[in-house]
Amino acid sequence: MPTTRARRASRVRDAVAAGGVVLRGSGDALEVVVAGRTSDHTWVFPKGTPDAGETIEETALREVREESGLEVEILRPLGTIDYWFAIPGERVHKIVHFFLMRAHGGDVSRHDHEYDDVRWVTVSDARRLLTYDTYRNMLDRAVDAAREAAA
Repeated sequence: MPTTRARRASRVRDAVAAGGVVLRGSGDALEVVVAGRTSDHTWVFPKGTPDAGETIEETALREVREESGLEVEILRPLGTIDYWFAIPGERVHKIVHFFLMRAHGGDVSRHDHEYDDVRWVTVSDARRLLTYDTYRNMLDRAVDAAREAAA
């Protein structure tokens, strides 16, 4: 006879993060920074959680600087993505604020330990590398915003 196991109700909480889509160049030479991990084979844009007292913009600038090795500036907000994940005892709804950014210094070789590989790639290569559709959609927003700004 099958047994059923009672499920303990998971606590639900919201989490916030911020990051950036860093572009350089124009037209067919447009490139974007992507960050990858070998452990889970994911490619994403740099992002992270706010430190106490930080604004979303300050978080985005700090996280992109730490995770990419680049000194960046925000050009404009790109919007948010959200997703759910579970950890023991709770479900987390994460909202990530992204900004279009431009690098004005630094080098991707100086990225921190959070990612194994950070590199500049063409937009078409980024579209193939990025693990999640939500990141590909954010890439499209960034490219559209950059083209609008250049027009």
